[in-house]
Amino acid sequence: MENIEYRKLAEMEDHMWWFRALHANFLMLLGRFLEEPKGRLLDEGCGTGGQLFSIRRAFPGIDAFGIDISPWAAAMAREKSGARVTVGSVNELPFADGQFAAIVSSDVLYHARVDDAAAVRGAYRCLAPGGVLIIHAPAYEWLRGAHDEQVHTARRYTRSGVSDLLTEAGFNLAYTTYWNTLLFPLMVLRRKVFRPREGGSDVMAYPALVEALFGGVMAIELGLLRLGLWLPFGGSVMAVGVKHD
Repeated sequence: MENIEYRKLAEMEDHMWWFRALHANFLMLLGRFLEEPKGRLLDEGCGTGGQLFSIRRAFPGIDAFGIDISPWAAAMAREKSGARVTVGSVNELPFADGQFAAIVSSDVLYHARVDDAAAVRGAYRCLAPGGVLIIHAPAYEWLRGAHDEQVHTARRYTRSGVSDLLTEAGFNLAYTTYWNTLLFPLMVLRRKVFRPREGGSDVMAYPALVEALFGGVMAIELGLLRLGLWLPFGGSVMAVGVKHD
């Protein structure tokens, strides 16, 4: 993606309502699907390291690794998270077979430089038997907006599309859902009605009241997901695949 987006990510991912909710969702799914919160974990396309930091803080028994195509982002991720971060492509993961208990992939598969099927197959290879892959990806091709241009989006997904990626790579499908559902109407309005003329990134500073309101709405949605529910539509797709024993 554009270098400016990496810089925005580094500035905003620790406190913007969206990233706080996204990280909380990954932590919830890791807690649910990892038998024990320990062993090696890889953040596939780790960006500037905010998610790695949140995982290491929540699960100190996990030995966390990261990989990102951007040397600048990888260096920032090392500094922020303290994890071992490699510069490289998720299309050809430079790790041995079966060495990770979990792999997380947050807003990576959509990217123009990523072969999504190869990235998922590579994750399957690198996971130990019983290991879990957790994916977050943008939903619906028709929902493309200016932000997609900034982050070089090649494709957006449906729930069934992500499910197919997992099963075709050999995973058992454990869980799928849309999410960012309660704020979805506002997302549609911003992207399809009130389109920004230029520089239309969705990563930005919000007024404190809006930040608190959106954060509260996402907390309600996460509460629904903690009950094991799945949501019928939303701005993103989340899925969990488990490697065969």
